[in-house]
Amino acid sequence: MTAMTAVFSRVTATAVNARQINGRLSVYSYWKEFDPITAEDEAGAIHQMARRMAAAVTKGDLGLLLAEEVSRYSLMDLQIIGGRLHAEIIRLPEPYRKQVHPFITEQLFGAHHQLLAMHRSGRFRSMTEPITDRATFVEFCNMIPDGCFRRDESPERIPFRNTPRHRAFYYLVSAFTIFVLDRPGHPVGMPFPGGFRVEEHNGSFYCLIRDREKDVPFSICNFCPALQTEDG
Repeated sequence: MTAMTAVFSRVTATAVNARQINGRLSVYSYWKEFDPITAEDEAGAIHQMARRMAAAVTKGDLGLLLAEEVSRYSLMDLQIIGGRLHAEIIRLPEPYRKQVHPFITEQLFGAHHQLLAMHRSGRFRSMTEPITDRATFVEFCNMIPDGCFRRDESPERIPFRNTPRHRAFYYLVSAFTIFVLDRPGHPVGMPFPGGFRVEEHNGSFYCLIRDREKDVPFSICNFCPALQTEDG
């Protein structure tokens, strides 16, 4: 992994491989040992959520389901998610931190607002077209449970506990952007270290990072509709 990708991975909440956590074969096993009550409750809810998502056929069906799920997050939940996002951003070096900050905020909370606004307006009920790439969508849904239960960083590093439920929020919002709106998981114009950006040309999206996150199995880049661009 390049230095650029390593920095970017911290920002986008990428994960460690489930088989590399203290020699255990399951990320869920680690979390269950750490907090058994939370694990039992959250594991069932997250698996059920992922199964319901995978059963969606149209973009409208998926939008309605995602809106229902994100509506379960309280103001305190959103404050925790926002606090953690801020803690990640301030660790980035300037001037990159200032450049990327509005795009990361838009990626998470801008999309969250748009999802709920479309739900309230009834927009999803008229979206009868099928999900564009169903095979990739199902792979995304199957990835969510393990992605949510990957090992968290120590509280000394990030002073906001990132529970599996909080990670699920990230995947819910990403599913809306990628599979309902057919847009890249990271906003057009978002900069990467090195001066590269997510770009849009004639209705197609391009990203330098698109194929460089394959060693990170829970990265949303692996499911993004953007096309890979070359260096330069």
